[in-house]
Amino acid sequence: MKLFSLLAVVTLLFSCSPKIKATKTDITNSGIKTGAEQTELYLPLIKGKRVAILANQTSIIGKTHLVDSLQKLGVNIVKVFGPEHGFRGNASAGAKVSDEVDQRTGIPIISLYGKKNKPSKEDLADVDILIYDLQDVGVRFYTNINALSRLMEACEASKKTLLILDRPNPNAYLIDGPILDMKYKSGIGMFPIPMSHGLTVAEFAQMANGEGWLTNKVKADLKIIPVANYNHDMPYTLPVPPSPNLNTQQAILLYPSVCMFEGVYVNHGRGTYNPFTILGSPAYKGIYSFSFTPKSIKGMAESPIFMDEVCYGIDLRNYDTELLRKSKKINFEWIKELYKKHPKKEQFFESKFSNQMNNIEIQIGRGDFRQQIIDDVPIETIRAGWEPGLKAYKEMRKKYLLYP
Repeated sequence: MKLFSLLAVVTLLFSCSPKIKATKTDITNSGIKTGAEQTELYLPLIKGKRVAILANQTSIIGKTHLVDSLQKLGVNIVKVFGPEHGFRGNASAGAKVSDEVDQRTGIPIISLYGKKNKPSKEDLADVDILIYDLQDVGVRFYTNINALSRLMEACEASKKTLLILDRPNPNAYLIDGPILDMKYKSGIGMFPIPMSHGLTVAEFAQMANGEGWLTNKVKADLKIIPVANYNHDMPYTLPVPPSPNLNTQQAILLYPSVCMFEGVYVNHGRGTYNPFTILGSPAYKGIYSFSFTPKSIKGMAESPIFMDEVCYGIDLRNYDTELLRKSKKINFEWIKELYKKHPKKEQFFESKFSNQMNNIEIQIGRGDFRQQIIDDVPIETIRAGWEPGLKAYKEMRKKYLLYP
């Protein structure tokens, strides 16, 4: 009963959290079993050991948090590590998260998105095995794979095994966008992979090990529990929002195509309850009829671009995401359209006009995309420049796949 107080808070969070809404590409997740759900495969690896878990609100077995489920099965969980957005998933994007101690149980929650970004040797001194169980969404700029790589490095440094409980990638069908030019390496792009990489987290971990991407080319000792009855082409509806601003299935499926707007002078729904599904700016008044007004929303976007200003633009909340699935391509037409229609084009790509987090080079991962959009280069011509790197990546990727 050691974790009762902590888990009661987590349970309350789940009961109050928005559920993922269905989209046209939705099918049931019938038959798919996440790694976490297959307790019979990994309980023998952790019973009788001191266990630490990197987890957040997506770390569930059915409707119950992983920590709760394992504690009931007699697993000795000594600490929890929290990623971006925190253990409970309620911190704003990019906000630093502090360590916490549950006042009633004394269980430490150590943030890996605050003063430090990986466990120290001291953190792992009383740990026998670590578990990684975070839901990812399959894009380079979603930071869970960065947290995973650092956890792998920490495990190798302390000679600990990392047990990965794999989960489906809702955008696994999509392998597209330029390979990151490492000149633009950043906190939202650490590895030479495309914008949408088509991997689960366990496949990525195998790739990071195999390609020597970890610091000093170290290799972590991995144990993987794969997803059962799954392949990369299966639509998968996430049961819990993976982060505050990916609060609908529509947002998750649009994310590979819309997140690039974090690098331009356009609001992409931050400061609304429809992030990553609407695009706009005050500059488009009289050009578009659809409008929205970003506000400060605690836990989502506290200082969004164009806060309290009416923005006009594109409403993608009812966009048929099946079109993305059929094309197997990121949609770059929206950024071309909004650049063409912007009345002050000199401001569109300039981060000095915006409080956005990154410039377009960081988001896209290349240095020529900005000028190509300015010059109205056809998207297929732009894509042709990426194709050699993308082709090589797809071939390399085959070595690390766990699923068809």
